Amino acid sequence: MLRVIGLNHHSSPLDVREQLAFTPEQAAEALDVWQDTTADTEAVILSTCNRTEFYTASQSQALPSSEFLLQFLLEQKNNKKNLKKTGTLTPAVIPVSHIFILDDADAAEHLFSVSSGLDSMVLGDMQISSQVKSAYQQALEAETAGTILHTLFQTALKTAKRVATETDLHRHKVSIPSIAVTDFAMRIFETLHNKRILVFGAGEMAEETLTYLTGEGGKDITVLNRHRERAEALAAKFGGTTADWDKKFEVMRDADIIVSATGSSEPVVTLNDYRTIEKTRGGKTLFVLDLAVPRDFAPEIGKCSGVYLYSIDDLQETCSKNRTERDKAVPKAERIVKQTAQEFIRDIAYRKSGIVIQKLRERWSKTKEAELERLFNKLPDLTAKQREEIQYTMERLTAKFLHPPMESLRGESAGGEASALLNALAKLFKIS
Repeated sequence: MLRVIGLNHHSSPLDVREQLAFTPEQAAEALDVWQDTTADTEAVILSTCNRTEFYTASQSQALPSSEFLLQFLLEQKNNKKNLKKTGTLTPAVIPVSHIFILDDADAAEHLFSVSSGLDSMVLGDMQISSQVKSAYQQALEAETAGTILHTLFQTALKTAKRVATETDLHRHKVSIPSIAVTDFAMRIFETLHNKRILVFGAGEMAEETLTYLTGEGGKDITVLNRHRERAEALAAKFGGTTADWDKKFEVMRDADIIVSATGSSEPVVTLNDYRTIEKTRGGKTLFVLDLAVPRDFAPEIGKCSGVYLYSIDDLQETCSKNRTERDKAVPKAERIVKQTAQEFIRDIAYRKSGIVIQKLRERWSKTKEAELERLFNKLPDLTAKQREEIQYTMERLTAKFLHPPMESLRGESAGGEASALLNALAKLFKIS
């Protein structure tokens, strides 16, 4: 019915995840190929920096094997679009130990945990919910998401919303950049819309911090890096500009916020450097987030008038406190996820049992009508009353024969465990 195969930051290191990382364009192309070759099975590809997960579902037939699904991902990642189900498995590029495979209830619970931020590298990550939504929308556009995956992903997004509103999981930031921006910068500045933001460095920490700054309205961004091309790439991602590294003191004169996350072994800005710059700033407030280890800014700068300087150590206490508070919210969030996953599986099982019950009724009804017609043709002298009595008896007999299997189906589907019985009945009565 439902299967997910993939890898994530729990199961594999970055160099392995990169081999199956799909851009949105690549994922769209892969889904188009899937639609052309395997249209009878629903599919969604969720690919982020921390995971690539391939969800498949089918109401009426067995799902493709995990080997085939992995083969599909590998071949599409390598732009080989001549995939055939009978083809041989692509030579193993990814060790099997790095791949996880989950079916049915486990697959549903996994997606609900992912969309709620419970499975993220940073617990409670709020961005993953929008990434799940984008993957689902992409599958809708490719027409590879049918009844099951439509319900699954809609339920995943609703579950994420429940976790966000009914628990404190998202209310306590736990990453250094998020705390720096939301717990510190926003206390100093009422708004970031008119603030000039200067970034030293172009690595992951700088990028994450810019994500939070722009999320709070920051727009005026300048990035400096010793390697100009890296600065340009990061600036382009956030609609900012760049400046030469040797011009850093000049651009500091107009900055309101400085984020520094270089790999320098020596301070980028010494106290004497800042004393020179300070004379040209006119007492303007400066918020400095020094995320480098060792520090980019001399700590004495924090004592200068109008300067709010925070290092990793300054933020760590808040980070630890927030992590403790967030951890307290995890059990409740997990209960919501598990409960919703069970309800989803029961709903899908009940829908599937309804289809079998309907077809079973139709089959028996056709047989009953055919036999009644044959009997009435053989006994043309029957009165209307006799015909009515015979028809009533046949309907009661049909209903009594159908009652036990229907009750069993309803009972087991209520527990989400009707698949074996459904398959047995479908096979016994040759219901497709």
